Amino acid sequence: MGLVTGKIALVTGGGAGIGRATAKTFAAEGAKVVVSDVNQEGGAETVRMIEKAGGTALFVAADVSKKADVSDLIAKTVAAYGRLDCAVNNAGIEGKIAPFAAQSEENFDAIINVNLKGTYLCLQAEIAAMLETGGGAIVNLSSVAGLIGFSGLSPYVASKHGVIGLTKNAAIEYAASGIRVNAICPGGVDTRMLDSLAEQATSGAQTATQMMAPLHPMGRIGTPQEIADLIVWLASPRAGFITGTAIPIDGGYVAQ
Repeated sequence: MGLVTGKIALVTGGGAGIGRATAKTFAAEGAKVVVSDVNQEGGAETVRMIEKAGGTALFVAADVSKKADVSDLIAKTVAAYGRLDCAVNNAGIEGKIAPFAAQSEENFDAIINVNLKGTYLCLQAEIAAMLETGGGAIVNLSSVAGLIGFSGLSPYVASKHGVIGLTKNAAIEYAASGIRVNAICPGGVDTRMLDSLAEQATSGAQTATQMMAPLHPMGRIGTPQEIADLIVWLASPRAGFITGTAIPIDGGYVAQ
């Protein structure tokens, strides 16, 4: 028996990185998985990887910043599997690095629309589905940038602080209905997003590992699998008394 045997799990941003690792881990731990992403090729590849390993998965393309896409995603999940037990709101973008006063309105709007509004729309639809079947567990992806500031990343920082606020409010409003809502706050993780930030910050002079590893007390960045393991555990019955939290998983970064 796995941690989530028999559960139905949804992962947004499941086409790569943390999302892909999370979807694969849910399947390995016994869940049927709905993988969603704007990147149809990446999402379909995640499903193929799960099926090759003997799991069950379905891909649904969706832009989480659009309410109609989110509604369709949840409707297709319920149509395929009958209910929704676990949801991971992982879809996100990093945007452009620039000083606060030089940030463009377009960059701000793009980041807020995906990272914050997207999480908000997904939470609304996921909670509605879970209320129909007696509860569930939701994990939102914040960041260490949701706990502290980062020079040059003001829109991203605002979006990830906002995710924690949404998490706390949803948790207290629906705890009595059997729905747990938590956030996790990764530090530097070996993903495309961190590669993009390193490219912008150093003009290609340093890799993400070279730039970020020395900033973490452990002396390294995290792996997508390490983040996925925490997410799936939080969504499982093993974490049954945990809700409304924002858990750093950052190699000691915010302890400094």
